[in-house]
Amino acid sequence: MQYYLSRLLLLFLVIILTLSGCQALRNRVQADEVIRVTLWHGVNPPPNRDLLQKLVDKFNQTHPNIQVESLYVGQQDQQTPKILAAVVANAPPDILWYNPTIMGQLVELDALIPLDEMLASSPVKDEIDPTLYTSMEYQGKTWSLPFATNNVGIFYRPSLFKAAGITELPRTWEEFRQVAKKLTRDINNDGKIDQYGMFLPLGKGEFTVFTWLPFMWSGGGELINGDSQTAAAVELQGNQGAIAALKYWRTLITDGSVILSSPERGYETDKLIAGNVAMQLGGPWTLGQLQEMGIDYDVLPIPVDEVPATSVGGENLFFFKTKPQQQKAAFKFAEYVLSEEFQTEFALETGYLPINLKSRQSEKYQAFVNELPQLKVFLDQAKYGRSRPLFPGYNRISDSVGRAVESVLLRKKPPAEALQKTQQRLDLIFK
Repeated sequence: MQYYLSRLLLLFLVIILTLSGCQALRNRVQADEVIRVTLWHGVNPPPNRDLLQKLVDKFNQTHPNIQVESLYVGQQDQQTPKILAAVVANAPPDILWYNPTIMGQLVELDALIPLDEMLASSPVKDEIDPTLYTSMEYQGKTWSLPFATNNVGIFYRPSLFKAAGITELPRTWEEFRQVAKKLTRDINNDGKIDQYGMFLPLGKGEFTVFTWLPFMWSGGGELINGDSQTAAAVELQGNQGAIAALKYWRTLITDGSVILSSPERGYETDKLIAGNVAMQLGGPWTLGQLQEMGIDYDVLPIPVDEVPATSVGGENLFFFKTKPQQQKAAFKFAEYVLSEEFQTEFALETGYLPINLKSRQSEKYQAFVNELPQLKVFLDQAKYGRSRPLFPGYNRISDSVGRAVESVLLRKKPPAEALQKTQQRLDLIFK
């Protein structure tokens, strides 16, 4: 009897060990089947970054075979050298969050996969705002997908307008200039200005150029001469719209109505929140922050010279040449990002405009717009939005234009001369 019990016990142990080994093998196989996708981004401010992580976590929970790792790699000016170094080293992320202006450069480096085939069979294709396709396509192919969109407007403090006796919002350049003068005040009568009418970004970075371009377009200017979409076709010397826009910004400074940001900044809202400035260029990405601060604020469109204009902003998702299974998994995550669910939740928390048409038309989002009427200005302005060039070399153009803006704001050069120097620099680079 003891013999049989020993044999049964031994057999029982063998079965347990066998089952444990099978389970361990199964777990290892399942772990091997998980596809890991890396997303590089520069989402800001931090609350927006936390929201993105929350939405990424939701995707990972519902897609156990695809796990997305979301990595913040700095603001876009900081990202560029990291991206290019990763491409050269053949170690890029699977997905990159970046503004569309990098597209031509990455296509030229043969770093991206075209998305036309995958997008053609995707159910989200018809839900994308068609006006955004110009930011997705280059040389007849689709190279990126929109993440979220926005445009540039002017935030202002209604209480400061009321205190200055301003009852009508400015619509033209001249009206805006006069309002900025009235808003520049010595509040405590100590002989020093406590409140400026306008806050302008200083520096050669992309944010300065992004917020200045609407004034150039409104003044009748174009970056590109003719239909050629190449860096060599950029024409700034003698560009009357660009000269007018630079003169206008400089006039606001000589009026004493403007305070400039620190170098390479201009997107922080501290001075607007504190009431040190009454107006500031910005976009819907700051709506969430301003709401949390509990201050009075509103938005007005970019003032018009010849035609209404604004810069279309927002970032797109780019897909690098990796393994085919990585690419499919990355596109699956992108479909989630483009979905009504993601776009609505991201828009409600951040103020970004949804790129998904179903999201914009949803009852939830429409109720949000009614509660936050400042969004209507950006939604209405979208039809006047202009995209920045996508061809290779735009970063060099932006840097040169930014230098011209900076030199004019610091009164180092008059507008026409600054643009002439910029043209000479660009000709040396591209011609």
